[in-house]
Amino acid sequence: MTDYPLPNVSTDLSGQVALVTGTTSGLGRRFAQVLAACGAKVAITGRRVERLEELAAELRETGATVEPIALDMRDNDSIMACVEQAEKALGTITILVNNAGIPDAQRAHKMSNQLIDDVFDTNLRGPFVLSCEIARRLIAAELPGRMVNISSVGGFHYAGNGAALYSITKSGIVRMTEALAVEWARYNINVNAIAPGAFSSEMMDGMLERMGDISQHFPRKRICDPAQMDSTLLYFVSPASEAVTGTYIKIDDGQGSR
Repeated sequence: MTDYPLPNVSTDLSGQVALVTGTTSGLGRRFAQVLAACGAKVAITGRRVERLEELAAELRETGATVEPIALDMRDNDSIMACVEQAEKALGTITILVNNAGIPDAQRAHKMSNQLIDDVFDTNLRGPFVLSCEIARRLIAAELPGRMVNISSVGGFHYAGNGAALYSITKSGIVRMTEALAVEWARYNINVNAIAPGAFSSEMMDGMLERMGDISQHFPRKRICDPAQMDSTLLYFVSPASEAVTGTYIKIDDGQGSR
């Protein structure tokens, strides 16, 4: 039998290489900071290059090893180039956090075809393409890996507030998580998801601007802080969750999205 430590819990990510999408603000920025703080080398990615450089400078001041890489999840060539650059700079990617996402913020019948493409590509197609490319490289290197896909409680419950396609794509992320976990379990690649409720972010700021202070309808009357997701993220990427794959955790503070 394996001699496990007591307790079998660790947040030491030394020797791991992480790639996080959508790190220019909000949840993705926090995810990158947390992984770097635990010792992982981190590829930070997004479309707003100036923000990536700012975050890279901030993380390097803490002693972290970080590589800022421009990435457009709507573009296959951008995805492939990003993975190649990250691997050359940091080594084989062993942790992927598929965080990048955009809202639709329009009624379904009023959306342009371009917006439909952008939402599908950023929220679902892009993460699938990126996951597959990283899995191919892990399998070739015979290395285990951890993937964490960011869904939303909106993928399980739609309030009819002009975000139908967002809800559809975030539901798709959960099913993608379940299916890829089955495909890649034999290669020791774990795929899991987090489904947040209302957390502070640029996307949430836009929703609050459109809809007013929705937090007053929640039992705890608050919008959560991204830091309250740290422990769940670290659980999914740490040795403690070695046997956990193909599942999701809702973090919604009892907000009622059931």
